[in-house]
Amino acid sequence: MNTRKLGSFECSPIGLGCMSLSHAYGTPPSEKEAELVLLQALDLGYSMLDTAALYGFGNNESLLGKVLKGRRNDFVLASKCGMFKNDAGVREINGRPEMIKKTCEDSLRRLQTDVIDLYYLHRWDRNVPIEESVGALSDLVVEGKIREVGLSEVSADTLRKAHKVHPIAAVQTEYSLWTRNAEIAVLDTCRELGTAFVAFSPLARAFLTGKLRDVSLFEEKDIRRGMPRFHAENYAANLLLLSRVEEVAEAEDMTLAQLSLAWLLGRDENIVAIPGTTNLEHLKENFSAVDRQLSAEAFEQLDQLINQNTVVGTRYNPATQAEIDTEEFA
Repeated sequence: MNTRKLGSFECSPIGLGCMSLSHAYGTPPSEKEAELVLLQALDLGYSMLDTAALYGFGNNESLLGKVLKGRRNDFVLASKCGMFKNDAGVREINGRPEMIKKTCEDSLRRLQTDVIDLYYLHRWDRNVPIEESVGALSDLVVEGKIREVGLSEVSADTLRKAHKVHPIAAVQTEYSLWTRNAEIAVLDTCRELGTAFVAFSPLARAFLTGKLRDVSLFEEKDIRRGMPRFHAENYAANLLLLSRVEEVAEAEDMTLAQLSLAWLLGRDENIVAIPGTTNLEHLKENFSAVDRQLSAEAFEQLDQLINQNTVVGTRYNPATQAEIDTEEFA
């Protein structure tokens, strides 16, 4: 299997996004079920695992620390700061240097490790210059508490400012067939600066697997309930697009998930995808995409079928969109 660069590390082209093991899409799996997913991921060859202080309000980091402390050298460990549950029990975006350093200490304790390989600023706190937040992350590198600095959901301009303070190993942003915003500027800027691009939700929060048909079945706490693309009328229109994508998958002899991941990895050698799952069969199916390549004809067909002009609905509601710093299509 080929590997891809992630700062000073080499990792599998597909890593594991661990968020769904603790929250986001309704009731999470039991700890035993989550443990099986994590261990099986390493056995299959996943060599980068992605978590955050926010996921499960610390529970996701604790899960990884408990389950994987004996296999710490088997994978690149990525986590995130700057968005977390504060002392009042409320989600907070805070990029002040002192808070970044406190959050890092908390994460190290939960993860049961001495160092985090790749540490992202989860959101840019607009009340704090990006240079100050990245300066704090740079201090953590010097102190040996993290090895590489990353940013999540930032614009090309913010990336350039940050990179002048400390080399940015990776930018993590949503990217898939149905979320193409990274193509405006960030992908090109990452390539120019030698920064890896880590694509979260590469299967469009299950849309691109073809297995999600009825959005009325979402549990009350499923975050997709608040995302316009998953509103019933919009989703029905998007499913019509998917029926044509299925024809391409059949022609390429791939599942929809494999097709979508192969499309993504084929866009650029600096892209690493981090699909998440709680299902062992899906875990295996997703990882098998590292060995699949699309025909030139399939790339062209997919780009024409599903893109920013054909997908119905925005990816976030206005309140959430206001929190992030990415270029958006008009």
